[in-house]
Amino acid sequence: MSTDKNRATAAAILPLVGGPDNISSIAHCMTRLRIGLHDRSLVQDEALRALPAVMGVVEDDTYQIVLGPGTVARVTPEFEALVEEARAAAPAAPPAAAPPAAAAHAPLTADGLAAQGAALKQAQKAKNATPFKLFLRRIANIFVPLIPALIGCGIIAGLNGVLTNMGWLPAIVPALAAMASGFMSLIAVFVGYNTAKEFGGTAILGGAVAAIIVFPGVAKIDAFGQPLSPGQGGVLGALAAALLAVQVEKWCRKWVPEALDVLVTPTLTVLISGLVTLFGLMFLAGEASAAIGTFANWLLATGGAFAGLVLGGLFLPLVMLGLHQALIPIHTTLIEQSGYTVLLPILAMAGAGQVGAAIAVYYRLPRNGSLRTTIKSALPAGFLGVGEPLIYGVSLPLGRPFVTACIGGAAGGAFIGLCNQLGTAFGSTAIGPSGWALFPLLDGRSGMGVTIAVYAGGLAVGYLVGFAATYFFGFTRQMLTDLNTDPDPAAPASPTSEADKEPALA
Repeated sequence: MSTDKNRATAAAILPLVGGPDNISSIAHCMTRLRIGLHDRSLVQDEALRALPAVMGVVEDDTYQIVLGPGTVARVTPEFEALVEEARAAAPAAPPAAAPPAAAAHAPLTADGLAAQGAALKQAQKAKNATPFKLFLRRIANIFVPLIPALIGCGIIAGLNGVLTNMGWLPAIVPALAAMASGFMSLIAVFVGYNTAKEFGGTAILGGAVAAIIVFPGVAKIDAFGQPLSPGQGGVLGALAAALLAVQVEKWCRKWVPEALDVLVTPTLTVLISGLVTLFGLMFLAGEASAAIGTFANWLLATGGAFAGLVLGGLFLPLVMLGLHQALIPIHTTLIEQSGYTVLLPILAMAGAGQVGAAIAVYYRLPRNGSLRTTIKSALPAGFLGVGEPLIYGVSLPLGRPFVTACIGGAAGGAFIGLCNQLGTAFGSTAIGPSGWALFPLLDGRSGMGVTIAVYAGGLAVGYLVGFAATYFFGFTRQMLTDLNTDPDPAAPASPTSEADKEPALA
């Protein structure tokens, strides 16, 4: 029955994106079906947003349809199968004709705000198309495919910790430890593989060079006057090694005769990149990784509430600027070092402030039925950490509520930062989930009871401050006059569009 539902969702989406002949690529991340398009004009945006399973759409380097965690992993294979079947049955069938342009919605309804949000997203996308931000996006593409394994292994690690502390099922504890730690012990190999693939090299060569970092035999090698340690440099070293391997491989492809390419190119790629990795990159990346861990712990131990306030308050603007992608390798490095990233619970408070702000908007605009319907439909996802429908469909187009949502996030971050400074240090064993979905991934030095209580307290502070700041300061009198009405109360509101956040994002 579930398969039929997922196939029906895929079948409903396919004609609305221009049919199988309009699709150049299909992929998915944690929450989104990502489609490459030949002709963007053939996509029926409003009809897509109106589908029950669709939480929103985002236009970035690919056309992204938000289906939510879990659902997207089930719908994507059905969508791929439908595309293949349609092409096999009628390869010459033309794409569906583009619908006539819809009439502009009044900006005071949910549809109007969604249109404004989409316009803001497009404008921000143009600003984000800088070489540096595009590079950060490519770095994110390396780590995003690793998130499901990080989540699964992180939850198993948490379960193993509970069983260990309680003294239950001692026979199964070593097995769970192996399941939780196996992926992390080899994560450098996966990073190297994805890096070479993303930057135009041979993926397996990137993985081969990165595998040097985790090979136990490196302990017999001295670099900079001291022996290397297996895993030294971690994901940062793997990233650097694979990037170097791509450059060496491209140089070899250019100069090595074609008859010798199959023998010489892979050999030189692994040899040159491997030597530089062993006698340079591992040491340097190890120092950088250690500095990241030391700085993160120092920041929260000394900065406390202020550090949490800044991190929690600025995360939503960082997402808009595309700079949040720089945090992904930092999170992964922290998880590799200590088993969890102390930054993610603080950054997750931005979503709590957004939820509180949306609830305040709901109560401040009792006559705007379409906007209230949008908020009600998007709130469950917001509580689970998928806050983009609320951001780009509600708070950002309204303006002031986006600022007050950031205030709520700052307050929640300050609460967690203060608790960290007082000795309750904890973090997330994986990246990606946020909101309530982060509870199973929490880990820390003070025990699960205290850790869960502090994180829940941070969420509560974020909700309450985001609500209060928006309720009292999120609207001018003129805004309330203009917005507190619904020109067409009988018309159903279409789900809002949304844009990217991790997270992960978040």
